[in-house]
Amino acid sequence: MPQTAIPYHFLRGGTSRGPYFRREDLPGDREMLARVLVSVVGSGHKLNIDGLGGGAAVTTKVAMLSRSEQPGADIDYFFAQVSVEDGQVDFKPTCGNILSGVGPAAIEMGLMPAQDGQTRVRIHAVNTGAMIEAVVATPGGAVEYEGDAAIDGVPGTAAPVYLNFMDVVGSSCGSLLPTGRARDVIGGIEVTCMDVAMPVVIARAADFGLTGYESAEEIDANRDFYARMEPIRVEAGRLMGMGEVSNSVTPKFGLLAKPRAGGTVTARYFMPRACHPSMAVTGAQCLASCVLTPGTAAEGLFTQPEGNPALVVIEHPSGAIDVTVDYENGPDGFRLNSAGLLRTARLLARGEAFVPASVWTRG
Repeated sequence: MPQTAIPYHFLRGGTSRGPYFRREDLPGDREMLARVLVSVVGSGHKLNIDGLGGGAAVTTKVAMLSRSEQPGADIDYFFAQVSVEDGQVDFKPTCGNILSGVGPAAIEMGLMPAQDGQTRVRIHAVNTGAMIEAVVATPGGAVEYEGDAAIDGVPGTAAPVYLNFMDVVGSSCGSLLPTGRARDVIGGIEVTCMDVAMPVVIARAADFGLTGYESAEEIDANRDFYARMEPIRVEAGRLMGMGEVSNSVTPKFGLLAKPRAGGTVTARYFMPRACHPSMAVTGAQCLASCVLTPGTAAEGLFTQPEGNPALVVIEHPSGAIDVTVDYENGPDGFRLNSAGLLRTARLLARGEAFVPASVWTRG
């Protein structure tokens, strides 16, 4: 029996990569969709040897695109995080790095017409409801991938993709501080539970006996840290109103320390069972908001950024990421108006991905 062919584009978006599909080319049923994505990625083997994944959480991500019917949006972006080894698919979160490739992919797929010079793509993140504007370089009406923009965690330079995030506060839990407090104590550790673009549980590295400057590999080898962190994350998820999160990748977890390379703060971000080799775009917005919100776990670790919009520079294992935050700190607390980031993307391949007919056959 022949395999089922699925058209796809394969892009690096920011510091992640994965297949980008038209939503209409995949099963509508969520359970069958998960089975197809597990097969496409090759989840179930640490190297994803029988699929397109790369054996790490940043290379087992999937984007599914369609024209949007949402007011003010051009493209619907539906994201899936496929696990590396255990055959699980999480449709709850979104991914800002993969989002970097949504504008280029939508143009390449014919879902969005390109303008001469720059094309603004208004994106509706289906998983969270957030609205993002992506500005893509399109000289002559075609996507430009080569350029002078550099982002830490990716070799070389490429054409910039500018992302402007709006309406991301409380996108998963309904409020900036889902527990109602700037700090909670869980398992003897002070944490801030915050929901900006991504729900994240944020603590100080020193409270776990870490410097915060360890490499991703050094932290991943420290299984005692994960054994202590995971129960805190799970309990925080409950307190944030997210229910039982043991089998979910959200909330994520972040550790903060003082900067040592001229940035605003140092961070290590967890996905959550491995340390991100650089920094998630969504996580960066949440960590930047934690820095700017009075009374959080970040207090005392940084010098307050000047001006508004404020530039928050987050040092991470591969370098740093800049987040430009337009915000207010008034009587009602912190208010995020928008967050802007510069990313890059590159089309790596396109064609057909194949799944066994025993997994899925089009009706």
